[in-house]
Amino acid sequence: MVTCLLLAAFTFCSAQNRNSTKKALLIMDMQVPILKGMPGDVLSPVAKAAEFARKNDITVIYVRATMRQGAPEINTNNKFFDEHRVALENVDVDAWSAIPSQIAPKKGDLIVDKRRFSSFEGTDLEIILRSKGYSELILCGVMTSGVVLSTVRDAADKDYKITVLSDACADPNPETNDFLMKKIFPLQANVISTQQWITQ
Repeated sequence: MVTCLLLAAFTFCSAQNRNSTKKALLIMDMQVPILKGMPGDVLSPVAKAAEFARKNDITVIYVRATMRQGAPEINTNNKFFDEHRVALENVDVDAWSAIPSQIAPKKGDLIVDKRRFSSFEGTDLEIILRSKGYSELILCGVMTSGVVLSTVRDAADKDYKITVLSDACADPNPETNDFLMKKIFPLQANVISTQQWITQ
């Protein structure tokens, strides 16, 4: 009888673990130099999202766009990076990677460095997510047409459930931002405001 009860309890707990949803908030490319020239206030909703995540057992992961000094990762076949080669080769890596104090990482947060647009390409992000069983990603960051778009596409292909926080993303071109939020992202993600995410 005791053995049966233990077996039933184990089966129930295992089923709960399999069915539970583990979430991660990805704060992407929110770096001082990249934020320059972005329209609107994107830091306030990002700070609100991060605070909510930490209080609700949602892992906060910062994804930074960075390269080694001299940018040896740039390939001439990569149109965007090759066009910005001179600037990237001479950038101060520490200054380039700086995250604004308003949304600075806190104890327990994770940091992932990347060399391409997508948060997955060439990083250990998927290893982190897979090792802990994460199945849902909440995305915010700049630029919407860069890291957000690329990460949405990659995450969708990897079968993650995706939420994009519309007011916690920004792009130099507001029309591009609106088009992606209204026409492209809803095909693969739930697009809502930070306040809607917090109160849902």
